[in-house]
Amino acid sequence: MSHIITVSREFGSGGRELGKRLADALGFSYFDREIVTALAAETGLDEEYLANSTETGALSQFPIHFARSFTQIPTVPNDVVKLMSMQTSLIKELAEKGNCVFVGRAADSILEEYNPFKIFVYADEQSKLDRCKQRAEEGENLTDREMLRAMKRIDKARAEFHDIISEYKWGDKEGYDLCINTTGLEIKKVIPALAEYYRNIAS
Repeated sequence: MSHIITVSREFGSGGRELGKRLADALGFSYFDREIVTALAAETGLDEEYLANSTETGALSQFPIHFARSFTQIPTVPNDVVKLMSMQTSLIKELAEKGNCVFVGRAADSILEEYNPFKIFVYADEQSKLDRCKQRAEEGENLTDREMLRAMKRIDKARAEFHDIISEYKWGDKEGYDLCINTTGLEIKKVIPALAEYYRNIAS
């Protein structure tokens, strides 16, 4: 059976970087934006639309929460249900091909039957704000208040999407094997110890 790691993360915590560096250190395949690209190729839909629809946007507008089945949400349009089902099938298909790391997209819940090693990455507000500023695109001139508001909006949407299909709340330590606080940490310096830790428990 494949070794699977899922990384859930607060926006600005460095979870995406941690997932990519960990995958590289372990020699695992890495999936994040690649899932969106594959869905775009299959559906012909815009990648940005799909990125929002399949992780933070389309489902967060619906107040009804059901566990584990998108088809049980009667108020969600059929095209959204179809996208969720396609993404779920793709994630499972990729997981069955070999050792891999998934970032986001509620992969921890989607792949529950595969017994993944679940990581949650978080940080304090100032650290997340600083990281977002460092990675801001040229010409982006958001104030700190505007950036914090955007960060909270994205995390709220991620949580709502995740909680539709998970028995645990997004960020609840009970739902993860390891929670990592990246406050004040340089991500690349954490990876050797994290990779060694995973090798030890997975052997």
